[in-house]
Amino acid sequence: MSKIKEYSNGETTVVWEAEKCIHSAICAKGLSEVFKPKERPWIKIDAASTDAIINQVKQCPSGALRYYMNAEGDKTAEVLETKVEVLKNGPLLVYGTLKVTHKDGTQETKNKTTAFCRCGASANKPFCDGAHVANEFKG
Repeated sequence: MSKIKEYSNGETTVVWEAEKCIHSAICAKGLSEVFKPKERPWIKIDAASTDAIINQVKQCPSGALRYYMNAEGDKTAEVLETKVEVLKNGPLLVYGTLKVTHKDGTQETKNKTTAFCRCGASANKPFCDGAHVANEFKG
């Protein structure tokens, strides 16, 4: 079972799914006062503005971090432009809602950010599991 934790500042709640995390450290590099992987709890939700936190969470390449607004009827978290980004020496990131059809015909819906493997070493193909770091993938 996946380890899921939630951190709230009253206005928004950040959700972290440990199993999805590829440890890119984009969160910690981008907003180090909030995302502190060596501390517990590792997310200091009150250390930055809600807007800064939301903007950083949107950059999570694996979708391990997501957020929702606590106010009833606030649909801010649902607005996400569909785009594709190639990370240097890392995965192909697709932002938006996707329907992925696997080679065996099964389908799944992925929301927000999906990281696809480019190095070929992932044990979770077609998705990235961070294996490119150990394999020193260049691309």
